[in-house]
Amino acid sequence: MLATFAIFLREGIEASMIVSVIMAYLKKTGQQDGVRAVKLGIIAALGTALVAGVIIYETIHTYAGTHTQTIIETFSYAVAVVFLTYMTFWMTKHSKDIPKALASKVAEAQGKQRREGSLALFIVTFQAVARESLEAMVFTLAIVLANGTAGPEVGAALGVAATLVFAISVYRFGKRINLSLAFRTLGAALMVFSAALIVDMIENLQQLGWIKILSHPLWNTSAYLNESSNIGDIAHTLLGYAAQPTALELIAYALYLTVGVATFIQLTKPKASKRLSS
Repeated sequence: MLATFAIFLREGIEASMIVSVIMAYLKKTGQQDGVRAVKLGIIAALGTALVAGVIIYETIHTYAGTHTQTIIETFSYAVAVVFLTYMTFWMTKHSKDIPKALASKVAEAQGKQRREGSLALFIVTFQAVARESLEAMVFTLAIVLANGTAGPEVGAALGVAATLVFAISVYRFGKRINLSLAFRTLGAALMVFSAALIVDMIENLQQLGWIKILSHPLWNTSAYLNESSNIGDIAHTLLGYAAQPTALELIAYALYLTVGVATFIQLTKPKASKRLSS
């Protein structure tokens, strides 16, 4: 539940920021006729992500308990880890440039004829929101496949609710909200979730027999903390806990976090020029 909460909160914040920038620009320039195109773009993007998610889940569900499901799960984990890592780093590095880039796209769209401008606004909004929605769908699907269906929908609903509160807060209080800190905190948390998915991916690869090295369990802590228990499930989902970890799982987990955290710290470190000028 906590994993999907963090995912939907992060993607929701990004999507709400995008929509806020577009709507604020239209309001500032007195072009309210473009609002309808923006709203249609949002609805179409959310609908596309929902349909894609249902189709993919139902397709995978038909292979429940089979060799094919394990292969699809493994691929889903890999895609989720790559997307999650890339977008976390990308947003950390470029978050300050996004409002200007969006404003430029909106200005370009509104500079066209009315019908063409509305279509361009629809496309800009659809692309931006659909990307965040599809990312949330991919990450949530990976978590559902790894840990079952109990809890993710609650976390997703709470994440959406928290996003609405965040969006209203940004609208009401503006610069008082530390967006940079919010993205850094959520980014760091989601990197740990991503490391947990890597553990599941390695486990599947070893079960499939595709990776045979370092596949012997090092210990068994099921008697103390079983993965099927409530606390064990939370530890597995959030932290990548495994009752019977193999050496390869531990190496992959530690290597990802070490490299990921080092890169994350480097991206969030203030530049030398800023430190000298302050």
